[in-house]
Amino acid sequence: MVPSLAVPAARLGTMTQTYTAFLRAINVGGRTVTMQRLRELFEELGLARVRSYIQSGNVFFETEEADRAALTARIEEHLERALGYPVPAVLCTLDELEAIVAADPFAGIEVTPELRLCVLFLSEPLPAELAPPASSPKGDWDLVGATANAAFVVLHLQNGRLGGNPATLFGRAYAGTATSRFFHTTVKILAAAKK
Repeated sequence: MVPSLAVPAARLGTMTQTYTAFLRAINVGGRTVTMQRLRELFEELGLARVRSYIQSGNVFFETEEADRAALTARIEEHLERALGYPVPAVLCTLDELEAIVAADPFAGIEVTPELRLCVLFLSEPLPAELAPPASSPKGDWDLVGATANAAFVVLHLQNGRLGGNPATLFGRAYAGTATSRFFHTTVKILAAAKK
């Protein structure tokens, strides 16, 4: 007997999407979770091909869920229930991550020991009042570029230290969720996501 090649009606029109979940509040401030446990939590949600990259909360997975906002909420709710504290998440498709790395507005910036190149992954675009180029009043950061889902920031170390959490740079001017990764780490995350 020849096996049927028919696609079940419920699966017609669905497409598997590869995402990277950029998580905030993972393995900082005394809150620790192993990457094995984090992968298990994503698998409990029925997500496929779950993998993680380094200890800072970068999780790759596949899903056919089309509603990104609902998927993000589901992930955040599950992580908070399991870990006991809020874990904001920003989801990025593989194509979006490739576009963020390709945009590279840092290309003309001379890197010095006093600078850090940072990508803020955004849940929603920056408001008009934060359009690049922009700088902080204290001179500790410069916003050099932005896409709909990322902001590119040059951090200036003060007395050899970062002035705070880059994900909160914009304060109340930005109502969405942001989580940060250094640009060189973002390039490595993209390479790992493509494997």
